[in-house]
Amino acid sequence: MNYFIKLISLTFILIFSVSQVFAADVYLYFTRHGKTMFNTTHRAQGWSDTPLTKAGIEVAQQLGRGLSDVNFISVYSSDSGRARQTARIILESKGDDININEMEGLRETCFGLFEGDLDPNMWDPAAQHLGYPSSKELMDDFAKGNIPLEKMMNAIAAVEQSGEAEDYQTVKKRMQTSLKTIAESAKAQGGGNVLVVSHGMAIMAMVQDMLDKPITTPLGNASVTKIHFTDDGKFIVESFGDMSYIEKGKNLAK
Repeated sequence: MNYFIKLISLTFILIFSVSQVFAADVYLYFTRHGKTMFNTTHRAQGWSDTPLTKAGIEVAQQLGRGLSDVNFISVYSSDSGRARQTARIILESKGDDININEMEGLRETCFGLFEGDLDPNMWDPAAQHLGYPSSKELMDDFAKGNIPLEKMMNAIAAVEQSGEAEDYQTVKKRMQTSLKTIAESAKAQGGGNVLVVSHGMAIMAMVQDMLDKPITTPLGNASVTKIHFTDDGKFIVESFGDMSYIEKGKNLAK
């Protein structure tokens, strides 16, 4: 009888221990903000900021509905207005009342003197610095996987004359530091899902060395990049630039 009691006790302890391991897993839903005025007018938008357009509000609402069955234990955004606005709309669409934590480390890349300027006025000099006639040829090569994101970001920093533009390693470091801080905080709470609203280039710089192939396309507005933070401290990118949550949200609105 004592043998069976001990066996049952050990089994219970094992099951409880395993459940605790799984409970400590963290899933981070990194999303790019909704479309803004500068996105619409094709202007460089890093640390500069413009509000969401009507289309940007709608896509954030669609994302919120698409995430309706995902329970978030916490929510973060960069301290840029477009990220905060996107986070609020997502939560309102989900019907969630969760405090939004702002982090400077989640900001978009700083483009220095190029901030607010037309995209070609930034990308053409960067392209020429890399030996391309114009930004069109540069973007074509990027889409083919022939030039890495790191070189493109470093080229912008190289041709920006004030020295304020951030290079790839600077953005990558602060984004990955923010990622780890957020993940460790969620783990300390017992694990769960976390929503993080950030920016396209910054998210790409954060995850590029976690992927097994080069990034070849920009992130869409309100796309989701899902990252699994395992109990043994590893980050695994489960999806990149996923637009399916937006499509789900559109269908739910019909």
